[in-house]
Amino acid sequence: MPKDPPASPETALEGASAAEPAPASGTKDRILETAMRLFHEQGYNATGISTILREAKVNAGSLYHFYGSKEALLVGVLQRYVEMLRPIVLEPQEQATDDPIERVFALLAWYRMGLEITGCTMGCPIGNLAIEVGDSHPNIRELIDLNFRNWSRGVRQWLDDAGDRLPPDTDREALSHFILTVMEGAVMQARASGDLVPYDASVAQLRSYFDLLETAAPGGARSRAKVSARTEPLQ
Repeated sequence: MPKDPPASPETALEGASAAEPAPASGTKDRILETAMRLFHEQGYNATGISTILREAKVNAGSLYHFYGSKEALLVGVLQRYVEMLRPIVLEPQEQATDDPIERVFALLAWYRMGLEITGCTMGCPIGNLAIEVGDSHPNIRELIDLNFRNWSRGVRQWLDDAGDRLPPDTDREALSHFILTVMEGAVMQARASGDLVPYDASVAQLRSYFDLLETAAPGGARSRAKVSARTEPLQ
């Protein structure tokens, strides 16, 4: 019986926000969630404190009680992304399919869904921040890098779980970072063109590469059967 597809990035993030309990920390959470949304929608530099206050419906005293500066708020946002990676980004793909390699492509389909919903705007919030503030805020760069490293670590686990479906000399660590590079580059190209075609082409090339890896692996016969089943035209 097929499993339900993961929620889109936007729906997942909204669900995570709605699931926040603890009324005592409600104001802090509301400030953080508002900043996350605004930094993603309009960028860090373009988002003023006054806009965050208005959208979060809090006063300046409340914001500065929890976050001493706009940069401290950005640190909080990136720390929240670190916390959300597994439950919001990775686990839904693991629940959608038991196949570790297909989890990689389920994850890429999840990012595609976000691009489709937003009309190829906004993109990956971590990638956006890396470009916008990575050079000017060294302490922020470390948190951005942590988000990327954790993402790659999660994908690396799936590649390890694939076992002999990949050749024994496959550098799975490097491959996990390559998958991240494909995703981020494909998102950027889709945003630049305003079209999903570059994203789909990038993912298709990655799929072809995995097919070659699987064909060359000890479990190659099994892999070739899967590739054939996936590419066989409908009758």
